[in-house]
Amino acid sequence: MHVTSVRGPAVLIGAALTLTCACAGPSGADSRNTPRRSASSSVIPVVASTNVYGDIVQQVGGGKVKVVSIISDPAQDPHSYEASTQNRLALSKAKVVVENGGGYDDFVGEMLHSAKNSSPAVIDAVKVSGKAPKAGAELNEHVWYDAPVMGKLADRIADALAKTAPADAAVFRRNAEAFKDKLTVLESKERQVKAAHAGTAVAVTEPVPLYMTEAMGLRNKTPADFSEAVEEGEDVSAQTLQRTLALFTDKQVKALIYNKQTSGPPTEKVKAAAEENGIPVVPVTETLPRGEDYIGWMTANVGAIKSALDR
Repeated sequence: MHVTSVRGPAVLIGAALTLTCACAGPSGADSRNTPRRSASSSVIPVVASTNVYGDIVQQVGGGKVKVVSIISDPAQDPHSYEASTQNRLALSKAKVVVENGGGYDDFVGEMLHSAKNSSPAVIDAVKVSGKAPKAGAELNEHVWYDAPVMGKLADRIADALAKTAPADAAVFRRNAEAFKDKLTVLESKERQVKAAHAGTAVAVTEPVPLYMTEAMGLRNKTPADFSEAVEEGEDVSAQTLQRTLALFTDKQVKALIYNKQTSGPPTEKVKAAAEENGIPVVPVTETLPRGEDYIGWMTANVGAIKSALDR
């Protein structure tokens, strides 16, 4: 401080008293004399459409983010979710928003459209993935089951957080790299399954895990109209159901990967057929189970599929 190098004792004492009063911040003091917190010490409010993305944001942002995940209940079907007033309030305060996109969580876009005086940085995971629908098929929007895409997403999250808090940019990018290092271990486990079981036929109740099964070299034999109807909550025709059940009665597949988060009569019949014919059933979910993080969750999914195929 300049005052300490050129002023006498009386001035030094006066300066010290002034500093003491300003730092103490007594009630009723002028707020202009209260030191402001630095940008790096304040947390960044972030909203994620599901706790899957909420967890990844937390791993990248660490203690410098406060994350609200709109869907965090494993029993909740994301496809039928209706946003609450509390969700809208959180979104109105967010500096960064992470959504899946691809029609999966349209409620986020609807809330953003109606929010006033709110312009957060919005990260769309499907757009980050760069994926496009295959010819004659719909886009599989469940991109969080694709490990490389989640690595790209971590980088994008780090960039968005860095723009909001430039002083902490190095921290965010370091955390993103640490997360991607964990993803490489997960991808290695997928390749191990591929080496042992490439070309093995499996069935699914919904397209949810297909990016993971493709990375493992597995072949999905489920009739497309069955899994698409289940995902959209539409009726499954009797003919389609019979073709699907035949996968198990005729032992055409080695495992059924079952989305336990959205079930109904057709999927229950398929699950029963698999069990009756001794075909392993591997349950998966769309949102993060309580007490899990993304890496642990996906690693467990790979391990469960591997165990089923190893039988």
